[in-house]
Amino acid sequence: MKQTYKIYSRSLLLSLFMSVLYSTVTAQVFKPKMKSIYHKGWIDLNKNGLMDVYEDPAQPIEKRIDDLLSQMTTEEKTCQMVTLYGYHRVLKDSLPTPQWKNEIWKDGIGAIDEHLNGFIGWDKPTPDLAIVRDIRAHVWAMNTTQAFFIEDTRLGIPADFTNEGIRGVEAYGATDFPTQLSLGATWNKNLVHQVGRITAVEARALGYSNIYAPILDVARDQRWGRLEETYGEDPYLVERLGVAMAKGMQQDNTIVATAKHYAVYSASFGAREGMARTDPQMPLREAYALLVSPFERVIKEAGIMGVMASYNDYDGEPIIGSHFWLTQKLRQEFGFKGYVVSDSDAMEYLLTKHHVAADMEDAVSLAVNAGMDVRCTFTGPETMILPLRKALLSGKVSPATLNERVRNILRVKFWVGLFDEPYVKDAEASVRTVRSAANEAVALQASRESIVLLRNAPAAGAAQNILPLQKNLKRVAVIGPNADDASYSGTHYGPQGTTRITVLQGIKNKLGNTADVKYAKGCDIVDKHWPESEVLPQAPDATEQAQIDEAVSMAGNADAVIMVMG
Repeated sequence: MKQTYKIYSRSLLLSLFMSVLYSTVTAQVFKPKMKSIYHKGWIDLNKNGLMDVYEDPAQPIEKRIDDLLSQMTTEEKTCQMVTLYGYHRVLKDSLPTPQWKNEIWKDGIGAIDEHLNGFIGWDKPTPDLAIVRDIRAHVWAMNTTQAFFIEDTRLGIPADFTNEGIRGVEAYGATDFPTQLSLGATWNKNLVHQVGRITAVEARALGYSNIYAPILDVARDQRWGRLEETYGEDPYLVERLGVAMAKGMQQDNTIVATAKHYAVYSASFGAREGMARTDPQMPLREAYALLVSPFERVIKEAGIMGVMASYNDYDGEPIIGSHFWLTQKLRQEFGFKGYVVSDSDAMEYLLTKHHVAADMEDAVSLAVNAGMDVRCTFTGPETMILPLRKALLSGKVSPATLNERVRNILRVKFWVGLFDEPYVKDAEASVRTVRSAANEAVALQASRESIVLLRNAPAAGAAQNILPLQKNLKRVAVIGPNADDASYSGTHYGPQGTTRITVLQGIKNKLGNTADVKYAKGCDIVDKHWPESEVLPQAPDATEQAQIDEAVSMAGNADAVIMVMG
């Protein structure tokens, strides 16, 4: 018996037509509207009744690109050089509407990012939509979105559906792995390869063809706001695990692995994100040896087809506007063949943060001429496309450069098979694949191997070999800001809608009624003066001191204290 799923859209732009058409869908079966263009072994993407070279899977990729480029207009080329953030991020519609034929992406789009993956913003709930929460309905919706670009654009160039995935693909109910920092603590290349493989297979089963992982930044300062995203502080460890992860992801051309953040990004001593300039202030030789080598090795050994360019400058030159970093090093020296995508607002920072561009046309020109292929940020695609078209008219960007950038983008799309297999074919197979028992077993192994015991022999006079704790304890104090907070274990860059148990609850479950388990928060993750208090320490106020005193008193009366810090 067929199941149906009711789809609720919160977009004000959805018309009555869309409400009727999509109010009830048969989620297991996606049926293209334009059936006449789908042939055995190929798709008539430009709807001319002939098999063009770019539509022929038997032709070499570069020849297919040549043919497609020769048919593309400037409008179509420039539309390939942007990302459109998905539903509830920039895109207001959860599904295509008739209005899409009047939008700028009527001529195509480079990528759609995080579409229907469940994340719509920090501290915001996952949308209560079947097309987010139910795999069959989700696959139907992703196919329906892709069908717009196949069927309703002139040349039928498919969109590259990008997503995050450093600890499992960022989608509702996907397999949830530890953070990259925890995976780094396993020192297990084979295990990390399995994580990459599962991430790729689940991503493609859900309709995503490009995942922003692995992160190849090398940890340099524990105050850096993205430290938990790194594999660790050793460049050799980062490159070996990065190679293992990327090979797992790109095996059999399943998805594109887009490594980030290139280059010299993590040496921002004491800095974090956003408007921090983060000029790394380190010698070039040191930058190569410590921070750039993982990218070189992963490109040369794993052949990654994506690289994300970072926000920062190096030696006063913004990376996103640097021909040296994006072309000379990345392509000519390292042999990178894929496309370079900007980290969000990196291109805009040429104007607003680094102040090396006079206006957006100037910023676009600097980035494109340097080697950026795709702009990705949280504004509409027209904010990149229109200045780029002006730059082409003014001569700041040449037609040859435009063709080179679009060639890189198309190469990635051909490589990952989007022109030949643009849809997820079997939603039932996706249901069996995503978060399967076998995948969950690998996640459990990764969690166990990520546990780090620093030392199990305290100072003289203290109890020796205190771990593992004995179940005959009578009084246990659980202290710390993350002890009773499940949110710490899940971040933006991984699966949504997963079940988590707090450390406090887990201890209570383990000890049952045999011990008196007490909890004190002790302190918050940061004080009210943070981040200034890292430089100029502040004494605790009365409320903070009372929290600390409570925790100290509780610890003094316990047989064991379990601290759960930030």
